Amino acid sequence: MHGHRLEKREQMKRQSPRKAAVTIRDVARESGFAASTVSIVLNNAPLARYIPPATKARIQKAAKGLGYHPNIFAKSLRSKRNHTVGVILFDITDPYCTLILRGIEKSLYQESYLPILADAHNERARFEKYLEMMLERRVEGLLVLANWLYLDINVLADLERGKIPTAIIGRELESNATSSVTVDDEGGAYAAVAHLYSLGHRKIAFIRGPKALSSSKARWKGVQRFARDTRLDLDPKLAVDLPDQVNLNAGVDDAFRITEELLKQKKSFTALMAYDDMTAFGALRALAKAGIKVPQECSIIGFDDVNPSHLFVPSLTTVRQPMEAMGASAVSILIEAISAAAENRSGTAIHRKLPAELVIRETTQAVP
Repeated sequence: MHGHRLEKREQMKRQSPRKAAVTIRDVARESGFAASTVSIVLNNAPLARYIPPATKARIQKAAKGLGYHPNIFAKSLRSKRNHTVGVILFDITDPYCTLILRGIEKSLYQESYLPILADAHNERARFEKYLEMMLERRVEGLLVLANWLYLDINVLADLERGKIPTAIIGRELESNATSSVTVDDEGGAYAAVAHLYSLGHRKIAFIRGPKALSSSKARWKGVQRFARDTRLDLDPKLAVDLPDQVNLNAGVDDAFRITEELLKQKKSFTALMAYDDMTAFGALRALAKAGIKVPQECSIIGFDDVNPSHLFVPSLTTVRQPMEAMGASAVSILIEAISAAAENRSGTAIHRKLPAELVIRETTQAVP
């Protein structure tokens, strides 16, 4: 009996083949209008405004009755527009990436573009593979959240040869084809050390970023400029560089170790300026372990204003990068470049630098 039911079911499947997708020609037959007229109405083409409302209503009713759905993929192939943007991050677990990604996602959504997201895991080979895959899928543009690991001249040359509109976030490039969005690292660092100076700090320790990062150089340049302006003495023994590293989150452990080494020196300091917030968190741990109270005995200032900064006890004084705004700004630049390319208009690269903002919380206070 059970076998008879299975046989009957298979027979019914053979007798009722899967229904083919409804086409514009089907709607044309049902409505009685030419396929060209139906196409204009259903695609809301510019000529649709010349078609009488009654005709439009009849075509739309026929399409709805038949269950017609536009083939977006086929349409994108014909127009060479698919409204997709490749987004490559160096490390999605980094709080810095998370906030910029939110700004990117919000802006792409408003522009009706679909992001194709890839996390390079700080691996050069993985980045290049994702880049290749995205170009194969003919994304209309690329957004790259940069670190020093993979953004070299060869990769950029490949992008420029392919004429894919591209915007880099976090690194300023000397390029006529690739746009960039950065923050004013030099101005932000100047404001940070000026804040410590205004509180009476003169013996300031510095944990600088990895030498390979352009942001490290720019931030130290801001410190040096302030020192020249005020004749602040920068003790070279109190300035240490983080090692070049693949995983920027490792800065917490490196900063912990460096701060312990600074404390072992005979030279004392009343304040510490960290390369970024993750570095500041490592320094806070080392000071806590040594029994040094923050900010009563040592003030600390970071850079970035990642989400955990205001949750720490004490909450971290830092320099805020407008990370969501950086993501949004990169999208606006990219969409304009995509439109220019679609209309065969020539366009030059845009290099936009956003201001940083000092955020005073609980880890800084006047020298006792």
